Amino acid sequence: MRVIRAESLTRSLQKLPREIQRLYFLQEAHFQSEWRDPRLHVKKVRGLPRVFSFRVTRRYRVLFYFQTPDTAICFDIDHRKDIYD
Repeated sequence: MRVIRAESLTRSLQKLPREIQRLYFLQEAHFQSEWRDPRLHVKKVRGLPRVFSFRVTRRYRVLFYFQTPDTAICFDIDHRKDIYD
C-alpha cells in the first residue's frame, strides 16, 4: 500500500507531541504493509463518503481515503473528540 501524506496531515502532525508523532509513523508502517491489520482499528467515517479512519493510540485517529485500490491519502490527524467535527 502506498501512503501519501497530504500537507494538512503534515501540519497537524507537527502540532502534536513527539510521542504521538512517533506512534503515527509506527502505525503508518503497519498500514502500508496491511491496511486491514486489526491493530489499526480501521473504520468507515459516518457522514463522509469514502473516508476512513485508523487508530494511532486510543485517543488519536488519522483520516484517510483511497485514491486507488493500492494508494491511500492521509489528510488529518487529531484527538478522537475533535477529528470528526
